Amino acid sequence: MQLITVSNRRDLRDFIQFPYELYEADANWVPPLRSEQWAQFDPEKNPMLDHCKAQFFLLKEDGRVIGRCSAFVDHLAVDHWGKPIGLFGSFECVEILRAAHVLLNAAQAWLVGQGMEKMRGPWSFASQEWGLEIEGGDQPPVILAPHNPPYYPEFFESFGLHKAMDMAAYLADVDGGYTFPARYLTLTDRIAQRYGVQVRPVDMSRLEAEVMTIVDLSNRSISDNWGYYPVTPDEARAMARDLKQIVNPEALLIAEDREGKPIGFALSLPDVNQVLRGLNGRLFPFGWMKLLFGLKKIRKYRMWGLGVVPAYHGKAIDTLLYRATYEALIDHLGSMEINYVLENNHPMNNALLKLGVEPIRRYRVYEKEIA
Repeated sequence: MQLITVSNRRDLRDFIQFPYELYEADANWVPPLRSEQWAQFDPEKNPMLDHCKAQFFLLKEDGRVIGRCSAFVDHLAVDHWGKPIGLFGSFECVEILRAAHVLLNAAQAWLVGQGMEKMRGPWSFASQEWGLEIEGGDQPPVILAPHNPPYYPEFFESFGLHKAMDMAAYLADVDGGYTFPARYLTLTDRIAQRYGVQVRPVDMSRLEAEVMTIVDLSNRSISDNWGYYPVTPDEARAMARDLKQIVNPEALLIAEDREGKPIGFALSLPDVNQVLRGLNGRLFPFGWMKLLFGLKKIRKYRMWGLGVVPAYHGKAIDTLLYRATYEALIDHLGSMEINYVLENNHPMNNALLKLGVEPIRRYRVYEKEIA
């Protein structure tokens, strides 16, 4: 086995290409657009890299790539958490335990050299795409969610990594008969009237400003959540640019109080993975046509984010936002996956179970003391 530190464009090409080879026979894997993968590792196109120092590793055997891994220090995260926690991710490996340990050991050694005392992952260079899929991997993932072979947890645990946090995903299967519970209609009517709350869709003509509002709400409402750290203005602008291509504005909602001040948000994205599955990561020559026309037919969504500012915690504003999302999309909604929900977020888990949605997946982030 030969461990290679990625140092040129050819190595990076091999790094990006490897998952397309590894998952070629996996019917549930959704090949991401190759152009997006290149952009994810390009500091000029991914503003997250502005506050990260990273190193990428390739593992080869007889000249063939058999694994890859990244190690990085996100200085914004370290500052927010107040702890020297390094991150690893982009982990992919054939089913050879020794190969996995070589990659993880390379990541650990690099993080130790950066002064980190703990390694945590897998962690992506895409916003809030964390963890291994440890339950629910028998179905394709939704947009911005990981998918991996079932043997990865054994690789991690045998290396000394242990659970840091689990996250759940829930499904509201409208095609299967799910409806928003009638008893919560009266409750949410009362909540809206009591607090003077109105929920509106984003204004697409000023999407960047609206995304900035949502980022501010996010930084205020869920900044204490495990694993969260603030989104920068540059990341918000990049998010607005990327979302503009795919979003349904009816699914991007902002809750405002009686004075018109934003107090909460709910973001749901059409699951473009429904279309990407048939493109093999390429828009050309005909992939862009399939994507363009396929977007209009998508009936599956992912609720990607929801938050309420602390002053309105415990007042069922989240339930109001769930209802508003359901009603906004009901005419063309087949199902909604609500993903990720931290296992220690008991109010949100309890609220979702009361709303009658079904737990369908579980993800796990691992960590290990390294100093």
